[in-house]
Amino acid sequence: MSRSRARLLGAAGVAVLVGAVAAPAAGAAAATGPPGAATAHGRPAVAAAQSLAAVSDRPAGFWYGTDSWPITIGGKAPYSEPATGGSYGGYIGMAGNWAWWEGCHGRIAWSATNSAQANTNFTTYHLGIGTGVYWFLGGPGVDSKYNGTTAEAYAFGEKQAQKTLYELGNMHITLKYPVIFEDVELPGIAPAPDNGWNSVYTSPCSGVVKASYIAPAVDRAVFNGYAAYVTSHSSYKVGVYSSPAVWAAIFGTGSSAAIPNTYEWTYAGDTSSLSRLPDGWCLTGTSTCAQFFGGITSSSRYALMWQWSGGGGTYNGYGDFDQIDANRTP
Repeated sequence: MSRSRARLLGAAGVAVLVGAVAAPAAGAAAATGPPGAATAHGRPAVAAAQSLAAVSDRPAGFWYGTDSWPITIGGKAPYSEPATGGSYGGYIGMAGNWAWWEGCHGRIAWSATNSAQANTNFTTYHLGIGTGVYWFLGGPGVDSKYNGTTAEAYAFGEKQAQKTLYELGNMHITLKYPVIFEDVELPGIAPAPDNGWNSVYTSPCSGVVKASYIAPAVDRAVFNGYAAYVTSHSSYKVGVYSSPAVWAAIFGTGSSAAIPNTYEWTYAGDTSSLSRLPDGWCLTGTSTCAQFFGGITSSSRYALMWQWSGGGGTYNGYGDFDQIDANRTP
């Protein structure tokens, strides 16, 4: 969940978005081919899909995608990436967020339409990754039982993971990317502008700060509790969506910040312009490249996705655009 998307969570009430809001854009249709071999989560082998599909993204195995709020994708299947063209290679939507779960307010950044389009491209035309999900994670400072201990913070992470898996089971997603992302941000919105990572609030929904410091180890305990619950109660892997600056502002630069074996989706190295498309982890003809965090670099097998436009406060007139490396799908 990028900061630009997060602002929309401030509206009162709970709503699940399933329509589309942006203008359609044309793109090149992709080639088709026979089904690949089945793998975990009922997903055809991505390697087979790559050899069968002609896409404009590059190098081979990289796919254009979108995330969160709906974007209109015009035309018939196989669907093309809006605005930029090329095959539509995946959709990543919000399974829930802490403020909505705590009863404060919030809207779920989810598009059933975009999910279905990504799944059609994957199952019928062997393009992309299908549908993935993330959870907008709350830090220890928005835990109503906060007591400053890592044990309580860990339990708070577990509870959010439990809710994620519950919601995922009710979302009727036919194809699920095998990584669930913890969305770790400082969004700057009510009720907790820092999502409870750096400040402790009098109650989850109050917006009133009672303490302005949380130890990085306590923050990390929420992250660890979430990850441990997901991996021990499902077949999913756990990843994290964040940026280098935000990650350091929450977890510091010591041991609490190190995540050498965690899958990542970054929104650093973003732009509001759609004129230069990604080639691997950089925008073509520029020095703008994806920036990962916590000890992960773009050469790591844990570097999975890059929200190259629409995140971090950028605005392109359409929505959030992603570069996805399916070669590294776990």
